Amino acid sequence: MTATPDTTIREVVASDYRTAAIFQRHGLDFCCNGGRTIEQGCRDAGADADAVIHELDSVLGTPATGVPRFAAWDARTLINYIVGNHHAYVRDALPVLLRHTEKISQVHGAKHPELVHIADLFARVAREMDEHMMKEERVLFPFIAALEDSVVRGTPPEPALFGTVANPIRAMEADHQFVGDAMAEIRHLTHDYTPPDDACATYRVCFQELDAFERDLHDHVHLENNLLFPKAAVLEARRDVLR
Repeated sequence: MTATPDTTIREVVASDYRTAAIFQRHGLDFCCNGGRTIEQGCRDAGADADAVIHELDSVLGTPATGVPRFAAWDARTLINYIVGNHHAYVRDALPVLLRHTEKISQVHGAKHPELVHIADLFARVAREMDEHMMKEERVLFPFIAALEDSVVRGTPPEPALFGTVANPIRAMEADHQFVGDAMAEIRHLTHDYTPPDDACATYRVCFQELDAFERDLHDHVHLENNLLFPKAAVLEARRDVLR
């Protein structure tokens, strides 16, 4: 594809995942707010749209090798990848980050009071992510997989208690927005995860872990908001034709 100012960020990243690094580098949100156009995203981030589009075209104009073609995957494959990679990562990372954010808050909070707020923010992120992933794995993801199975078989599945799949998707997207905003605030408070000169080893490691967590979150949310959820809407529309 060719990127233009009116192309949405979502369309670009969905077509070629290598472009996510470009948006990330220029401070453009490609996951929670991927529905914005490149022009809108650049204006909000204070980035040069012409420079961003030039970089995008350079990447889009070369063949992608060794990069997963997520957009070509079916819904069940995407679900398995999200759960096996991103949900597993979050469950491993949360206990460690909760300990580290609380520890540096207690040890360094008097001199760096922002750490107290960061520890509280991340505790809220952890609670939200725990509940969010449980709802996806127990309710939404099985329903999407059943939608896909019904379309493949040509038979409608049992009706969902929540009506249209758009209802739980809206709830999951709201969760994504909350967690994304919280992590963006943490990034701001930490000056892009830059530790001060007096930071101890745990302090520095914690900032590296927070940075890695946010980067994984961006990839995680992209796969759901920009790929899986739109696929679910299409599957539901195709299922309804079978009724």
